[in-house]
Amino acid sequence: MENNNASKHQYFYSVGLSYKKADAAIRGKFSLDALAKTNLLQQAKREGIESLVVVSTCNRTEIYGFSEHPFQLIKLICENSLGSVEEFQKVGFVYKNQEAINHMFRVGTGLDSQILGDFEIISQLKNGFAESRSFGLINTFLDRLVNAVIQASKKIKNETEISSGATSVSFASVQYIIKNVANIGDKNILLFGTGKIGRNTCENLVKHTKNEQITLINRTKDKAEKLAGKLNLVVKDYSELHLELQKADVVVVATGAKNPTIDKAILNLKKPLLILDLSIPKNVNEDVQEIEGVTLIHMDHLSQMTDETLEKRKSHIPAAEAIIEEIKEEFVAWTNARKFAPTINALKDKLNDIKKSELNFQSKKIANFNEEQAEIISARIIQKITTHFANHLKEENTLVDESIVWIEKVFHLEASAK
Repeated sequence: MENNNASKHQYFYSVGLSYKKADAAIRGKFSLDALAKTNLLQQAKREGIESLVVVSTCNRTEIYGFSEHPFQLIKLICENSLGSVEEFQKVGFVYKNQEAINHMFRVGTGLDSQILGDFEIISQLKNGFAESRSFGLINTFLDRLVNAVIQASKKIKNETEISSGATSVSFASVQYIIKNVANIGDKNILLFGTGKIGRNTCENLVKHTKNEQITLINRTKDKAEKLAGKLNLVVKDYSELHLELQKADVVVVATGAKNPTIDKAILNLKKPLLILDLSIPKNVNEDVQEIEGVTLIHMDHLSQMTDETLEKRKSHIPAAEAIIEEIKEEFVAWTNARKFAPTINALKDKLNDIKKSELNFQSKKIANFNEEQAEIISARIIQKITTHFANHLKEENTLVDESIVWIEKVFHLEASAK
């Protein structure tokens, strides 16, 4: 799918990596924080890339955009993360044109999520879109596509039950705690990190455990206090982390740190401790498992859990896919119309030139020639001819690119249509 606003040889790509082939450690290497995303967009601008959207979550890092070759986009990811091109080649993916469009629809509607029906990804896509727009990196095509995906996501959420039950890692983590910790309402729970996953987890903990002994710690204390104020929870300083860890029965870690913030050395335990690490990159060192009584669960383990709710949601996949197809067809029809519109306009101009020349010739040759009537009739004929061509190009089985080439060749429109 060529970019009509840019070079003739730029195509629409989706490049990146996700939980499907990349484990948490590799995803951590390729994750992009806010500063890295900004640097990536600035670099894209310098390198002449005209339109792209970046998404980086705990489950995936992806770019959707236009380039002459997908390596230009892969290079942006690698140069702004800790991942290498060699690592990307092992676990990454590249989709082009229609496949890239299909992929964005499945990602944005939760069908490609690690937990089926997780709709948190659509907000990430919206945020990436808004940031790219602020840099002037959104063309008409990507604007229309992202909005079509948002429309599909909203319709699927409203018209199917694919998002019923545990639809996110944060909810799944709370379900895991409830199932595996006896008398959870009486246990000390420590939440370290109050980003989006941390906030969602905290809200779910309060709602589903009825626990009033939840403590929040965040590097930026005012963010924790803001959340605690809404939920009537306790906030402690970051400097007290090591003390609160000793009191806790359950620790949920959801920070955005680049390196582990909790390891064996910081723990001095005399009782069992369940630690859930919901961070990418991982923020809990694997060595904590060397301590007797410590259980470490990473988000990837939570995502692999299946339950009745998940099985029920699977039954709604066909309905969700039908909605995607409906909205995607509208988008593809729009892109095809946008693609062939210059050719149809050029054809109309060509036929009008022929009409003008012929009417001028006949008016001199035929006595009492009624030019007004001839103008009306010929204009209607031209409209019918161009409509026939447009309808042909709109048909589902039409090879649009080949048909455009044929029309331009027959009517010598190359110069006019470009």
